[in-house]
Amino acid sequence: MKSLSYEYLEKQLLSQECVRLIQALGEYKGKQEAFTHQTPQVLETLKQAAIIQSSESSNRIEGVTVVPERFKAIMLDKSKPHDRSEAEILGYRNVLSEIHNHFNTIPINSKTILNLHSKMLKGAGLATGTWKQHDNIIEERLPEGRWITRFVPVSARETPYYMEESCKQLDKLWLESKVSKLLVIASFVFDFLCIHPFTDGNGRLSRLLTVLLLHKAGYEVGRYISLEKIIEDSKARYYDTLHQASENWQYSTHPIKIWWEYFLTTLLLAYQQLEERIGMLTKGRGAKTDLIIATINNLSSSFRISDLEQACPTVGRDMIRVVLNRLRTEGKLNCHGTGRGAKWHKV
Repeated sequence: MKSLSYEYLEKQLLSQECVRLIQALGEYKGKQEAFTHQTPQVLETLKQAAIIQSSESSNRIEGVTVVPERFKAIMLDKSKPHDRSEAEILGYRNVLSEIHNHFNTIPINSKTILNLHSKMLKGAGLATGTWKQHDNIIEERLPEGRWITRFVPVSARETPYYMEESCKQLDKLWLESKVSKLLVIASFVFDFLCIHPFTDGNGRLSRLLTVLLLHKAGYEVGRYISLEKIIEDSKARYYDTLHQASENWQYSTHPIKIWWEYFLTTLLLAYQQLEERIGMLTKGRGAKTDLIIATINNLSSSFRISDLEQACPTVGRDMIRVVLNRLRTEGKLNCHGTGRGAKWHKV
């Protein structure tokens, strides 16, 4: 809400870095269509791997994890969740799949956000589909164990109004197209995090909303490369940027440009990874080997051959074994167990 008002946006002079990033992303958006037409099978493989990685990374950022065996069973729909963590991971995967498949028919309004929150935490035993009922604060635990307050979000009483206004401002800016949609998306997601409208699940839902809005704006890299994994890999910078950019947010004098640069850089890294993997997987000679290696890079730290077979339907088991054994010889993988139950671990 605070970052989406014209009065605030008019005061924000774009840095040269922001201009460069927006231009670069525009170029990648143009390449995106060529990728889709030229390499549909490769993109399907990347899509399968990305949704697994996104579900794992987005939850792991919030400290939600499950053992590898259970994670695999949940991702393959071979088992129902046994506890809250498993239900949250499955819920995230389901909502992300829905966004990938139906983003054009999902409006951005308070009702939708409440509905996505409810679906994301379905079966987790938490209050869902309603705004927070009590005021909350964002805290950080220091290395010595002491907790400090990082940010004080909007009160529970004001949350419905703030969310309603944020959605209205987003819709207005989107239709008028006077401001880059990338900056509008970044600002909306940032305000969502500052409002912190739910008791639990704010970070994860912000990442789902990011993918949804990027799809609507025509930037579909999140379908093939996990934005969540890039954020997880830069988690310290992610939280530090949020902290710096939210200073004086309540008074609309916060320095949002540092958040814009982080957001745009994350998106650019995703496109660069997509281009790299597309090139790797389509260069002809050794393409199947490269496909297996790229898929391994996208899988969790522990996996089985059956995981690779599912993600690489065009590659035979014998070829997969050859590549795995080569990587083990090179010291990049370890293997525990034998036969179909053998588990491979990244070094």
